[in-house]
Amino acid sequence: MLLTKLLIEEIEQEAINTKKMLERVPAEKFDWRPHQKSMTLKQLAVHIANLSKRPAQVITTQYLDLADSSIKKPEINNTTDLIKEFEEGTSQSIDALKSVSDDDLNVNWIMRRGEHIIINMPKAAAIRNMGLSHLYHHRAQLGVYLRLLDIPVPGMYGQSADDKLQTKG
Repeated sequence: MLLTKLLIEEIEQEAINTKKMLERVPAEKFDWRPHQKSMTLKQLAVHIANLSKRPAQVITTQYLDLADSSIKKPEINNTTDLIKEFEEGTSQSIDALKSVSDDDLNVNWIMRRGEHIIINMPKAAAIRNMGLSHLYHHRAQLGVYLRLLDIPVPGMYGQSADDKLQTKG
């Protein structure tokens, strides 16, 4: 159970950091985007919140088909909804990890879009790649969005430049 235990500990620790970032997302800026090819602030934040449940999806399914139009999208109208979605997904993922053994994570999992296979790898690797690393990537992207909106960026692994400014005054 070493792998599942380590994944749970990481999710718990990183959830604290991700929640700090999501708490800074202002609903009145949901439609803002830094570039026409970029996601809106809301799309990015909701994607991050949804990624919190990816480990649970990987554990409890054999595959995810991104072309499946029946996949339920959460209704997010404000920052409170966003945090709730994130916390529920985090809880689901931790509970799912507590229900499996390390050996269960050696079974392959597939992400596809219709017939196009995006990944086909052991569940442990899918959790790491398409769950956790994917979430961290977008969390960093959210930090850039916040910076561009002149919203103080919280520190993730120590103080941010904004945290240092706040402690000086």
